[in-house]
Amino acid sequence: MSKQLPKFKNEDEERDFWSKADSSEYLDWSNAKPALFPNLKPSTKAISLRLPESLLDALRQLANERDVPYQSLIKIYLQERIEEDFKARHLPSAG
Repeated sequence: MSKQLPKFKNEDEERDFWSKADSSEYLDWSNAKPALFPNLKPSTKAISLRLPESLLDALRQLANERDVPYQSLIKIYLQERIEEDFKARHLPSAG
């Protein structure tokens, strides 16, 4: 038998509850199905980044050649490099 879920006053209270609770004590996961949220966009945060002008010029030129905003190209490059580094750290080394 599942435990009864408490009534929450607000999202913060619910978030705090779920950060400590074992959901299997409150929910029956046996019939759970994966959910897809194709229109959900990840949260973003604006940052300030100082770059040498020559690097920024090169980024703008490459972005222009690809017909994308240079900020988008920066995000693409960062994502690709981060994925490469994670893969490299998590693959067994040969030898």
